[in-house]
Amino acid sequence: QVQLVESGGGSAESGGSLRLSCVVSGATANYCMGWFRQVLGKEREGVAIIYSDGSAEYADSVKGRFTVVQANVNNTKYLQMDNLKPEDTAMYYCAVSLNLLVCYGTSVHNLGADLKLRGQGTQVTVSS
Repeated sequence: QVQLVESGGGSAESGGSLRLSCVVSGATANYCMGWFRQVLGKEREGVAIIYSDGSAEYADSVKGRFTVVQANVNNTKYLQMDNLKPEDTAMYYCAVSLNLLVCYGTSVHNLGADLKLRGQGTQVTVSS
């Protein structure tokens, strides 16, 4: 059974940095992984996605500030978030799909709906 465990959320000041980690267990095949965020009462927003070939795509709102980093430990990836802004405040979720057809067909904008396997979420709060 595939499980995702997230960690690394917390509080930061505007301009600061946080790093989220996502550990995937039970997955032996290639998969794509993404992060999306959600604020209560607002629509889910895809933030970043990394494909099985290592390429990544970012939402315009985070481009140049957020980076997906492959950890030295297998099945662990980080979302490095730099130059944080108050509008980055949200609950962040990592998600994966083991279905490569889904991976090929998704994008950073659609990953929240397409990637069905999700972590428990971690809160990020950025103060001005």
